[in-house]
Amino acid sequence: MQGHIALVGMMGVGKTAVGQEIARQLGVAFTDTDAEIERAAAMSIPEIFARDGEAFFRDRESVVLARLLDGACGVISTGGGAWIQPQNRTLIRAAGIAVWLEADLDTLWHRVRQRPTRPLLMTEDPRGTLVALIEQRSPVYARADLRVRTDSRSDIETTAARVIAAIRRHQPRILEK
Repeated sequence: MQGHIALVGMMGVGKTAVGQEIARQLGVAFTDTDAEIERAAAMSIPEIFARDGEAFFRDRESVVLARLLDGACGVISTGGGAWIQPQNRTLIRAAGIAVWLEADLDTLWHRVRQRPTRPLLMTEDPRGTLVALIEQRSPVYARADLRVRTDSRSDIETTAARVIAAIRRHQPRILEK
């Protein structure tokens, strides 16, 4: 590959599952930035948020992302807020392509509503918070190089194949060996 494929989008959209499948289909490495942050901190993301706050987490996220993008090309699943940070958009664009995995509110809510691992949704109105996050972040996600819609009817393999097909159509140089 001639560049990284960075998956961006809301929590629950399937960046990790789809990213793993894209990497499998392309025969390249897969990395999840949230898992890397947890490993480095020896803490879960909710624990990091509770102890150090979101700003600290976002700083660590940028450091981890820069390290991953400096390595061998592969597929990277980013946290939901990573693409929102201007420095991360610059890093990703310099090292590859950003693909926005987009899903509607009902699909996202179905996937995240029972998960205690989403610190931004630990509010009195988690669905309302999710709506606000979608409204706030979607215009920034729309700055990604490509957009691929996903929903509850599309399985992981199909979504991964759609991402690869979109890259082949619009930025095939990324996939060159």
